[in-house]
Amino acid sequence: MSELLEINSLSKSFGGFAALTDVTLAIAEGERFGLIGPNGSGKTTLINCVSGMLRNEAGSIRFSGEEVRRLPAYQRTRRGIARSFQIPRPFRSMTVLENLLVPYQYVGHLRDDEARAQALEVLRDLGLSQKAEALSSTLSQVELRKLELARAMAARPKLLISDEAMAGLSGSEVDEVLKILFDLNAKGITVIMIEHIMQAVMRFSQRVVCLDAGRIICEGAPESIVKEPEVQRAYLGA
Repeated sequence: MSELLEINSLSKSFGGFAALTDVTLAIAEGERFGLIGPNGSGKTTLINCVSGMLRNEAGSIRFSGEEVRRLPAYQRTRRGIARSFQIPRPFRSMTVLENLLVPYQYVGHLRDDEARAQALEVLRDLGLSQKAEALSSTLSQVELRKLELARAMAARPKLLISDEAMAGLSGSEVDEVLKILFDLNAKGITVIMIEHIMQAVMRFSQRVVCLDAGRIICEGAPESIVKEPEVQRAYLGA
């Protein structure tokens, strides 16, 4: 597999605080990649730099072979980088379908009928077709998480960054979201999972990186990384 995302010597500071220091990693096309670490470890800062919400002070970000560190977020989205957010913030006065039509028409520049057809297809794939005409304010927590993933899929991404899509969900709801991510990956979408539910990371990821204090402290297969003393101290509190 060729490398889809290449991050080299990435650093980001806020005032005198170093949020990321010399982070280097590569993610292959089609990979299921897990990113873990305690709160404040730099996970969100890293994906904000990758998606363009933040600019890194040093280092390189290459996507599909192109240097993208100077591109604004919307141009990175149009190149195929999409992300969901920890806290879903849909347009609460709009229906589920209308929430999807906004990114489809903006990112894809589709006609109304094309945008509607594609949005309905994604809602069907994510198990939300029966909620298409419901106001987003009426959705359950797991339905909001699915809608957040659906909005990310409007960019027709090559890379999907799933930021704690399972936080606060029950075991069966976690299974629902995991199935969606597996299905998307099976269609060729590379997925970065950022998650505190270790069991979900273990089930989904082919490879895991652990961040702590803005640095990579361990990288490897999920079944081996949880046994590393540094990971147990930083992430598991051992």
